[in-house]
Amino acid sequence: MDENVQNMTEELGKKAPSKSNINEIDFAYSQEVIRKMSDYFDEKVVGQKQLKFSLIASILADGHILIESVPGLAKTTAAKAISDAVDGKFARIQCTPDLLPADIIGTQIYNQATCKFETMLGPVFANFVLLDEVNRSSAKTQSAMLEAMQEKHVTIGGKTYNMPEDIFIVIATQNPIEQEGTYPLSEAQTDRFLIKEVITYPTAAEEVEILKRIESGVISEKTDPVLTIQDINKVQDIADQVYVDEAVKWYISSIVVASRRANQIPGFELGKYVRIGVSPRASIAFLKMAKAAALMMGRTYVTPEDVKVVRHQVLRHRIGLNYSAVADNISVETVIDGIVNSVKTP
Repeated sequence: MDENVQNMTEELGKKAPSKSNINEIDFAYSQEVIRKMSDYFDEKVVGQKQLKFSLIASILADGHILIESVPGLAKTTAAKAISDAVDGKFARIQCTPDLLPADIIGTQIYNQATCKFETMLGPVFANFVLLDEVNRSSAKTQSAMLEAMQEKHVTIGGKTYNMPEDIFIVIATQNPIEQEGTYPLSEAQTDRFLIKEVITYPTAAEEVEILKRIESGVISEKTDPVLTIQDINKVQDIADQVYVDEAVKWYISSIVVASRRANQIPGFELGKYVRIGVSPRASIAFLKMAKAAALMMGRTYVTPEDVKVVRHQVLRHRIGLNYSAVADNISVETVIDGIVNSVKTP
C-alpha cells in the first residue's frame, strides 16, 4: 500500500471522534424496522443468517444485490420473503435463454383500433424486482437491465421512462458459471450490483426444520406485509446519516487502492493472482454497506470492523482473478482477506 496513505490512515485513527446527527427517536424507529424485516425473513426462511444480513443491509443502503448458489438453496424464497415484508410493488422475472430485452423493460405495440403505437411497460417497473437466474439469459437481455439499475430509467421508442421514485431495488439470483446453460455476467453488469452474496448448503438441523415447516404448511402460508414503502424510505435516510469518520474513509480508500496494486504488496504472494482491481464503485459500496452494518448492529457510527464485516460482499464480484488462481484453486475470498489484512486498521 502507498506509504503516504498508510501514514494518513494511522494519524487520523488516533483522533477519530464518533458523532452522529441521528436522534434517539429516529434510531429507535430504525431498530424497529430492522427487527420487523428480520423476523419476517425468519418466518419464511430456515437458517441463511448471512443472506438475511446482506438482504437487509442492501435495502438500507438502497442498492442492488446479486445472490449466487447452486439450485434449490432458497435464493428465490429468501428474495421474495424480504420483499414481501414491505407493502410495495413486487415483480418476478424468470430468466431463460429466449428472454428478450422487451420482456423486461417493455415495448411498443401497434393498436389497430386507434392506428397508433402504445407503450407497454415491462415488469421492471416495480419497487422490488426479482431477477431469477439472471445468468441463464443471453448477454443482450442481461444488458437491458444496465440502464435501469444504474440510471433508474429506461428508453422505449426514443422516450425515457423513470423507475419508481420511492424505492427501486433489483434482487438477482444466479447459478455458478460452471452450471450447464449459464452465461457469465460481464464485469460492467456485476459492478452495478452493490454487493454479491454466496450461500451454501444448510446444516442437518436446518434441513430437518425445513421438512417440518413444509409438512406444517408454514412456509407456503401467506403473511401480510409488516412495513410500508414509507418505512423503508425513512430508514434509508436514517442509515445515510450514520457517522463515518475521516479515518474510516481513508481505511476504505486504502483497501481499494491495495486491490489495484495487489502484486506490489510486500510479502503478499496471492497478489500474482489478481488480474484487475476494483473501481471507485467499491469505495461507494463500502461506505453504504458499512453504514447499514453499523445501524444493524445498533450503532450510529461506523467502525473499521463494519468495513471488514462487508468486505466479501463488496469485493468478491469486483476483483478479477486470472487463470492461475483457478488452476491453483485460490478463491476470491482468500485473496480479499489477504488484501484487507495488508492494510493496517486505524
